[in-house]
Amino acid sequence: MAINQVPDQASVKKAKNIPFDVEAVHIQEPEEEHEGIMVFDYAKRSQWLRAAVLGANDGLLSTASLMMGVGAVKKDVKTMILTGIAGLVAGACSMAIGELVSVYSQYDIEMAQMKREGRTRNMGAAELDAEKGKLPNPWQAAGASAVSFAVGALVPLLGAAFVRDYALRIGVVVVVVSFALLGFGGLSALLGKAPVVKSSLRVLIGGWMAMGVTFGLTKLVGSAGL
Repeated sequence: MAINQVPDQASVKKAKNIPFDVEAVHIQEPEEEHEGIMVFDYAKRSQWLRAAVLGANDGLLSTASLMMGVGAVKKDVKTMILTGIAGLVAGACSMAIGELVSVYSQYDIEMAQMKREGRTRNMGAAELDAEKGKLPNPWQAAGASAVSFAVGALVPLLGAAFVRDYALRIGVVVVVVSFALLGFGGLSALLGKAPVVKSSLRVLIGGWMAMGVTFGLTKLVGSAGL
């Protein structure tokens, strides 16, 4: 059983002689400014650019994989290009609608929360519009997703459009898509202040895997005569 011990006089005197600066003790809080320099919240910037960066990367990789898959069984350039165009249009529409629904849901939740807290009762029309303006815009998010997806999808399309030879065309698509994947990976890392090399390689290896699996499985299915 533990027994409480009374400190001796030497310990008490030693404790009394320890200087204690009350002003030096404080709780470190998040600061917006450090030594005259405004500290930027990179997490918030990454969230705002999420739709554009992910849309471009999805457009690049999904369209390239689709073209590689069809190119595994159809070697003519026309079929490959038409496949890429169909993937661009379908993907851009899908991204836009998905982002519109998602951000509209977030917008409705935020507005409902404001009404439950009673923040909108004493607001005038101008104040209410200002508060709404601070919320994410669903149409802007949808437009950014669609445009960025289309921009990403144009990379493999332009790479394959002017090459007639089948083997060379496949090689050109892989090369241009690889460089684009490295670029998107590096851009997203810079925006989020993440390690550039690690992020770029992660995106590149994932892209190679997606294109390789799509090409291989489609080639296998085509060889089986289905």
